[in-house]
Amino acid sequence: MKLFQQLLVAPAALGLLATGANAAELNINGVSDYAASADQVTSVTQFSDVYPTDWAYQALAGLVETYGCVAGYPNGTFRGNRAMTRYEAAALLNACLDRVTEVTDELRRLMAEFETELAILKGRVDGLEARVGELEASQFSTTTKLKGVANFFLGAVDMDKDNQETGMGESLFMNYRYRLNLNTSFTGKDLLYARLQAADGSGEHWETGDTHLNSSGSNGSSLSIDKLWYTFPAGDFKITVGPKIENYYMVETPTRYNPVLKAFKLGGYGAVMGASTGAGAGIQWRQNVRPGEAAWNAAVNYTSNTGADSAVGHGIAGNDAGGSLLTQVGYGTRKWWLGASYARKNQYRSSSGSQTWIAGQSTLGTKGAPLDAFGLRGFWTPDESGIIPSISTGVDFGYSDGETDGDTTETFGYMVGLSWNDVFVDGNKAGLAFGSIGSYITDTKGSADVDRDNSALELWYDYQVTDNISVKPAVFWTNNYDNDSDDKFGAVVITTFKF
Repeated sequence: MKLFQQLLVAPAALGLLATGANAAELNINGVSDYAASADQVTSVTQFSDVYPTDWAYQALAGLVETYGCVAGYPNGTFRGNRAMTRYEAAALLNACLDRVTEVTDELRRLMAEFETELAILKGRVDGLEARVGELEASQFSTTTKLKGVANFFLGAVDMDKDNQETGMGESLFMNYRYRLNLNTSFTGKDLLYARLQAADGSGEHWETGDTHLNSSGSNGSSLSIDKLWYTFPAGDFKITVGPKIENYYMVETPTRYNPVLKAFKLGGYGAVMGASTGAGAGIQWRQNVRPGEAAWNAAVNYTSNTGADSAVGHGIAGNDAGGSLLTQVGYGTRKWWLGASYARKNQYRSSSGSQTWIAGQSTLGTKGAPLDAFGLRGFWTPDESGIIPSISTGVDFGYSDGETDGDTTETFGYMVGLSWNDVFVDGNKAGLAFGSIGSYITDTKGSADVDRDNSALELWYDYQVTDNISVKPAVFWTNNYDNDSDDKFGAVVITTFKF
């Protein structure tokens, strides 16, 4: 054994002897043979008895290539299946420790070289920890996220001279809507949703049936609970229940068009979709497929807008309750979708005693019968932004057994919406829609020539000022079925703030 190799082994050997090793356990010749090989190998392939199929091949290769502290026997073998003596282990450990020391010295040199940069990073990390601590201490809930939106409406409606409605004309109006959305999750998969809203859009220039803005509201200047429900998964299904909800929250969204007029909401806010806020429950199912693949989906729900109407007291269900049963079956992807819906809407008796299916639209007589409505809706979006728009469309048919003269027996509604992304500037959008104002009456019991077509048209451009602020100017035209000359032209600028 060379003197250097003997000195290499000696410290470890003495340490092992200090633990109680006796002379019979010593095998100096074995250690000499192991340490007498030339230099440390530089590749595991230098061992003639080590193969890639060996279970420890990767571990041995890592020691050789990373640390260069593995030696074999003079004949070029490693003898991986032979038991190692404690002295051989000591020699191997000592050689590897030398390399670890070298790496540590290199790290110390790098730390000294980048001492300033490391100090800056440490300060930033300490600052972030302090800010996280402040947020945790000041957050109002660990389960709830708050999102808000404020809308300003500036515009006017120009009435035809034959129209006698009050509150209309060429005056300039300004209104607002303010919402706070509270999203709470207790398991990470469920959602308790509450929406607080204040809105003063009760002026007739916006709130009449044919000029109702989609994003306006009329619940007054006091912030109040506008929507409230809870949804949770149950196997492959999603169940939703709540005292303040509408039917379209519990089905697949049937459109990609974001309208200005409420008439064009949800592929047509007519006989099928749309119900005044009330108590409801529903169940949804969606086929489990790989991302991008077409999937089937189905839903059924029931809502009632008379459950809390204490002035009338007709409850959630019953002959005079404002109940709506909605079912939907659809098939498609996020790029295209086609669905069919059926709704059965019972008469709605308001606190004033009037009965309607859709406020301001299909009016029933004193003994109005339920409405059976059928609808088709769908959308298609191009793969890339360009001259070809996204297309959303919908059509509704409604039927009822009228009981007295003048009762509605048939309704019809439709809409087509076109929208373009990245118009003139990336992030900006434009849209065009035309169709009917809700579902209009096409037939009544005991009456003739009642085809009351009420049409609407809108054009808008959505300018994204920042990620949180947008300005949406729009123009629209409507023709009320009550009077062929009752044309309304309107213009509005909707400024939206999201936070």
